Amino acid sequence: MSINPDLQGRSYPAAEVYDVGREKIREFAKAVKANNPAHFEVEAAKALGHSDLVAPPTFAIIVAQRADAQLVEDPESGIDFSRVVHADQRFTHHRPIVAGDQLVAELHVDGVRAMGGGAMITTRSEISTVAGEKVATTTSSILVRGEGQ
Repeated sequence: MSINPDLQGRSYPAAEVYDVGREKIREFAKAVKANNPAHFEVEAAKALGHSDLVAPPTFAIIVAQRADAQLVEDPESGIDFSRVVHADQRFTHHRPIVAGDQLVAELHVDGVRAMGGGAMITTRSEISTVAGEKVATTTSSILVRGEGQ
């Protein structure tokens, strides 16, 4: 099955809520070698003006990838995940992510461009709190290789 060109312009609604917990922040920070004490110690985060532990900037990828899964799992997309190559990822932060946040992400397919037998797909995840406060925008590009590539 080839990539559905009608994906461009499609949106996927915010799915399940992601609860940002202290241990999730600590584990992520450790995994990406982000050593700022504000990722590990509540008092260090509060000294910087945060209400609780603050997540490293790339933590937003966890929420964004949950939104991306809706597109990949959509049978109408034509995406075979085994043929996906991650091409680009960008973050725009509207405010830091902190422990206690409840986040959701709405996914938008901003571009679908045929490339040989495959396609480049650009998506945008608008991450916000369940109360509607904007937290981050992530933009991602994936290359879905065609048959024989």
